[in-house]
Amino acid sequence: MLGVLGLTLVFGPAAYVRHATRGRIYHPADVPGEPVAIVFGAGVHGGEPSPFLARRLDIAIGLFQRGQVRGLLMTGDNSREDYDEVGIMARYAAGRGVPAAAIGQDHAGFNTYDSCYRARVIFGVRRAVVVTQSFHVRRATFLCRQLGLEADGVGDDTSDTWPGETRKSQVRELLATMKALWQTQVSKPTPHFLGPHENALDQVLAAG
Repeated sequence: MLGVLGLTLVFGPAAYVRHATRGRIYHPADVPGEPVAIVFGAGVHGGEPSPFLARRLDIAIGLFQRGQVRGLLMTGDNSREDYDEVGIMARYAAGRGVPAAAIGQDHAGFNTYDSCYRARVIFGVRRAVVVTQSFHVRRATFLCRQLGLEADGVGDDTSDTWPGETRKSQVRELLATMKALWQTQVSKPTPHFLGPHENALDQVLAAG
């Protein structure tokens, strides 16, 4: 009996999130048109995006180039002066043809919850595509939707080429999904940092 209860506690939240995001996860070519793609940070090394992050950025840049989104919101960790994850993400996109006016930078997206919350409250995003790896995309989409965004998701399957990293990430996701349910249904915390409205994407959002 205790074993069944334990399995329910571990896998139940993941099943709930999967059900809540059913029909909301797309292949990049099939993404409905939205104003903004939110790209979650995933580490930088030596001034360059990690392989996971580069793939997220490539997908988001592709969405922009095909006209499926009009702007990109880069969100990640800039908690130290010597670690500017978001600035590197923005430079990567700009170097591949995305205009600076179409790129927003959220330097206080320390986790998925904070990133979704700040996208809505600080940047004024109401509709978006979230771009991440497949093992993370349902939780990211769920959190953004629970926090007031009309969000769809795109997941990157090429992460399977790093099976060791993917397995570790999948285990972490089980625990993170439990936390996501607690945050959205019970504790409802505010992010580490809020602040005034950021107008970086106002023109993109004003276009409809």
